[in-house]
Amino acid sequence: MAPPRIEKIITALDVGSWKVCALIAGQTADGKLHVLGTGQRESRGVQRGYVADMEQTEHVVREAIEQAERIAGLNIDDVWVSFSAGSLLSDVAPIESELGGHRIEQEDIDDLLAAGRAGIDPEGRMILHAQPALYTLDGLTGVKNPIGLHADRLGVDIHIIMADGAPVRNLEAAVRQAHLDVNAVVASPIAAGLACLSEEERDLGVALVEMGAAVTTVSLYAGGMLVEMASLPFGASDITDDIASAFGIRRSQAQRLQSFYGSASASPRDNNDVIELEPGTPAGGDSPRITRAQLVSVIRQRLDAMMGEIGRTLKDLHFVGPIGRQVVLVGGGADLKGIADYTQSALGRAARVGRPRGLHGLPDAHSGPAFATLAGLVLYAASDPVDLRDLPMMAQDVYKPAGTSILHRLMAALKSSF
Repeated sequence: MAPPRIEKIITALDVGSWKVCALIAGQTADGKLHVLGTGQRESRGVQRGYVADMEQTEHVVREAIEQAERIAGLNIDDVWVSFSAGSLLSDVAPIESELGGHRIEQEDIDDLLAAGRAGIDPEGRMILHAQPALYTLDGLTGVKNPIGLHADRLGVDIHIIMADGAPVRNLEAAVRQAHLDVNAVVASPIAAGLACLSEEERDLGVALVEMGAAVTTVSLYAGGMLVEMASLPFGASDITDDIASAFGIRRSQAQRLQSFYGSASASPRDNNDVIELEPGTPAGGDSPRITRAQLVSVIRQRLDAMMGEIGRTLKDLHFVGPIGRQVVLVGGGADLKGIADYTQSALGRAARVGRPRGLHGLPDAHSGPAFATLAGLVLYAASDPVDLRDLPMMAQDVYKPAGTSILHRLMAALKSSF
């Protein structure tokens, strides 16, 4: 059977605090995405999602891309890059225009979106995304496609994601020094949501918790889009540091213990399971040992603090009522054994671990929750997203309607249906 004919090449690059990974995918005429090559290297020069050493970051980016190129048999010139540092902010700007009751055409949509650019106020931050979400017709919210309907007023909620400019520019500079063009910098919650959340979950309401190495991002989806977001300054590496400190071992040893023996759930058998802290010690040597119960205790202590903060954040973001019932975990921290059951118990909400989907031929090593953002970058690029910043400015009477946030409006609409 002949291999599918590739019409478009998409390369994703995820620069994290633990790892830097690349994925080259090919899109066929029928829209399917096939993985052609992947690359991964231990991260160097990145702290808490920020580039702290330009030269080291450039080298590790180059190594990850070159590995993916060798597997794919291609030379790559441009990439889609993720950004997950703690400076991410989300906002929704509602814009309306007068129509006079006539039938809505595509031209009305185009004019509204183009004029809506004037309503975007980044307040000194860099805009990563400015995308149209749900439309309103004479106060009726939640309209996905208004074309063909009549209305006196047409409105749209513009979803904006912003970040501090300097960290984004540092990331772009490190990638460009590796002789790569940056197509776009994509907020990691947008990418991870595309890869791991179903359309129904995004529509009914779900919280996406991305537990990265050093940053945890809590994102709320409702009405089919991301509506609220918050970043927390901790991650799976804090668990690793606690293990290293508690047992007096190196971080690399602690990470191995966390990966192979760690768990978020305790078991009576843990007291009988003995773990050698320095495996490979010569016969007769005195290798220090701990029980699995001791390891799980250290992990659970840190998880309790982390999950408590995540729970408070969900409450602050008003993740309650009919939309506050489902949590999806992604990121490297979601690889921890028993994390879904632990989260469900700690937060009192249904929880599952999200795994990337939508890509054909994704290697098993890159199919876990730690690679949700990487796969989502490819899906985002293939979707050819609309961004208001790419539209020309138009002269039109546009104003910001008064009212509550889009999340509150969505919650009110959902509650009224119960």
